[in-house]
Amino acid sequence: MKRIILGISVLISLSSCQQKKEEVKELEIPDLEEQPTLEQQVADLNANGHQTFTYKEEDTTYLMQEYYIVFLKSGENRTQDSLQTAQLQKQHLEHLGRMADEGYASLIGPFGDDGEIRGIVVYNTPTMKMADSLAKLDPMVKAGRLKVEVHPWWAAKGSKLK
Repeated sequence: MKRIILGISVLISLSSCQQKKEEVKELEIPDLEEQPTLEQQVADLNANGHQTFTYKEEDTTYLMQEYYIVFLKSGENRTQDSLQTAQLQKQHLEHLGRMADEGYASLIGPFGDDGEIRGIVVYNTPTMKMADSLAKLDPMVKAGRLKVEVHPWWAAKGSKLK
């Protein structure tokens, strides 16, 4: 009887192992898609209205793209009470989060001092007009607490802070 129970236990264990192997096969990560070529990236960006150029330095070719830096500066209307300011700040952060989530903003942050320039947003838009329009949708800008100053800026596509 012990041998029968032992035999059944072994069969169940083997069956369970086989099932786990099949589950692992289902969880395997598929091969990553091939990255687009430099020419494809340029074509895609240009088709969407972005300005680009490439340059080669030794063995590396860089794809440069025009972005737009928006300086968020102190506006003329900074007389809101603390409750209004807190509500505007919440809406401001929601707006910036939305710009990042939708792919319009690539880099966002406040400055650490209390100067006239309060922060920056780097917009990934095809035109300065579009960057300016999106920046002016910010509730802080609409309320006059902030104003925007937009400048074109070139950076290597895919570059990051270190």
